[in-house]
Amino acid sequence: MPVHQLSDLIRYVRHNSPFYADLYADLPPDVDCLTDLPVVRQSDFWAANTLHGNRVLTAPLDEASVFKTGGTTGAPKFSCYTREEWREFVTAFGHGLVDAGLRPGHRVADLFYAGELYASFLFILDSLSHAPVSSVRLPIGGGAPLESTVPTLRDFAAQIVAGTPTTLCRLAEHLIAGGEQLPSVELLFFGGEALFDDQRRLLAGAFPNAEARSLGYASVDAGLLGRPVPGPDARTHRAFTPHTVVEILDDATDEPIREAGRPGRVVVTQLFRRLMPVIRYPAGDRAEWTDPEAGVFRILGRAEEGVRVGPVSLYSQDAQAAVTAADTGGRVVGMQLVVRRWDGRDGLILRLATAPGDEDPAGLDVLAKSAVAALEEARPFYPDAVATGFVHPLSVEWVRHRDLAVNPRSGKLVRVIDERPTA
Repeated sequence: MPVHQLSDLIRYVRHNSPFYADLYADLPPDVDCLTDLPVVRQSDFWAANTLHGNRVLTAPLDEASVFKTGGTTGAPKFSCYTREEWREFVTAFGHGLVDAGLRPGHRVADLFYAGELYASFLFILDSLSHAPVSSVRLPIGGGAPLESTVPTLRDFAAQIVAGTPTTLCRLAEHLIAGGEQLPSVELLFFGGEALFDDQRRLLAGAFPNAEARSLGYASVDAGLLGRPVPGPDARTHRAFTPHTVVEILDDATDEPIREAGRPGRVVVTQLFRRLMPVIRYPAGDRAEWTDPEAGVFRILGRAEEGVRVGPVSLYSQDAQAAVTAADTGGRVVGMQLVVRRWDGRDGLILRLATAPGDEDPAGLDVLAKSAVAALEEARPFYPDAVATGFVHPLSVEWVRHRDLAVNPRSGKLVRVIDERPTA
């Protein structure tokens, strides 16, 4: 099993990855304790992890699968796995699917998305193939027309449907509009987004005998994060030991949180990846331990590095760059991303602060439209999701700097505020 000892992994990346060699340059040569290492800054990691002149990889890119991860269209980001690493990734995640409820012989429809270097469809299909129980796999895909998806699900009497909550709800709406249900479905495996109560009600109308469960917690950049924990709270997961070390760090001090019930940001170390090492890498989420000794934690939402709005991933630096480009007069003195949910859909608000005395409504309206246009150009998935009715249009909320939320302990600006209910 290609799971490496932490001390061996640290020595290897210091010797073979210029990025980690620089990051650890001031540390003693024999460091083998995770908390003695600095937390990776995402912006620095991706500035070094480029297609040409890459400084993160530990070897030439001559044997790997390459997948696209979050980022702007102008600066796409890619995550690499060797054949052995990918096999270990999907095998571990496949074992977690049993925790989610996969049973021998289940007929499973994969409605995640494929193509354009995206990983989710292949990842779920391979995880099912490497799971420790048999299954009948139906690789339909999220982009297939619903008019053909529904007959396939019905003809094969699919028992599990796997996809993002957005995809599952779109399917449910289609069924309900046609006066149909799929009573053969027992489980709805969701991933990639949070699932909200209004969505559960919609899904129940189309799948009357199905229970919605998290199929696991992972991302193409951070890798394995958490396997499902059976129970009423789908946000609860357990670390993928021994492949992964999950830490929850204090927002102000970056000190590891040891006690239950105290929120912090998720940082992950992958002990099975050496080509593109992931060591103390921010996963972009906030969580709290529910059972620290057992490695069980509850996901609370996105951290400041990024946010998921419906099916769209956005990063705070993307929004900051768009606002800066639009704000040629330098009127914006602070910014936050606020995510809310109303009328059954997510919506993103750019909360922008101006200086006292800046009272030109017409000018601010022009600036707001320019900022929205710049962000939509950088992240075209968002206006596409608006057009298909998955999310609300972007909007701008003007405030003063004092109105921006800050961390109560450090006084630092909170970049992303997620006001959606997560119960």
